[in-house]
Amino acid sequence: MTERKMIVLADFEGVARHVADWIVQSAIDKKGRFAISLSGGSTPKRLYQILAEPAYQSRIPWHDVHWFWGDERLVPRDDALSNYKMTSDAMLSNVPAPPENIHGIVTEGVTAEESAEAYEETLKSFYGSNRLDPARPLFDINLLGIGPDGHTASLFPGTSVLTERSRWVAPVIGAKAEDRITMTYPTLDSARHVAFLLAGHDKQPILKQFMAEDQSLPSVHVAPVGELLVFTDKAATGQA
Repeated sequence: MTERKMIVLADFEGVARHVADWIVQSAIDKKGRFAISLSGGSTPKRLYQILAEPAYQSRIPWHDVHWFWGDERLVPRDDALSNYKMTSDAMLSNVPAPPENIHGIVTEGVTAEESAEAYEETLKSFYGSNRLDPARPLFDINLLGIGPDGHTASLFPGTSVLTERSRWVAPVIGAKAEDRITMTYPTLDSARHVAFLLAGHDKQPILKQFMAEDQSLPSVHVAPVGELLVFTDKAATGQA
C-alpha cells in the first residue's frame, strides 16, 4: 500500500492553518496552472475560511488556480447540503477567483448519471486527454476526509463504485438519502499530493484504522501517484 506520512498539529485550528500555508506555498512554487480538488466537512470549511483571509488571499495566484470537487450531492447549489455552497460561502465568493477557474459539478436539471458524465467531460477537457498518465497527475493537491465508516469522497463501503476503474466520475445511488456524484479511485489517485484532513477526538477510531491500513475502509484504497499525507491533530491521535 501507499506510504502514509502523518503530520500532527496541536489542534483543529492548527491543522487548518498549516494546510492553508502549504496550499498557498505549493501554488506559488508551481509557477503555472495549479489544480486542487476540494472536500466537504468541518475541517476543510475552516481551511477555506482561512484561505479567504486577506493575509492568505493576497498571496494566492488566483488566475493560475483551478478548483474542483471530489464529490457532490445531487441537490441545488444553494442547498445547505451542497459542498459547492459550503465552499462558496466559506471562500470562493469572497476571493478574486476567476469564474472560469471554478469547476463545479452540475446538479440541477440532470440525473446523477448525467451529472457524472458531464463532470467527467469537464475533467478530461481540463486535462487534455481521455487517459490519465501517472507521469502527469490531474491534480496538484487532492483534499479528502474520512467518515466514521471509512468512506472518502462518496466512496462508501459496499457500493459498486468501489470497483469502477474505467470511469473518472460515477453516480452513487442508494447509499445515502441523496443521490451523489463522486470521482472514482483512478481520478482521486491522479494527484501529486493527496491530503487527508482529520481533527478531533471523534476521529480517533477511524484514524487508527486508517493508519493500520484496515482493508475494509474505502479510504485505505486511495493510492496516489504522488505522496499521501495525513494532516491531523493531537486529539485525533489520542495525545490530548
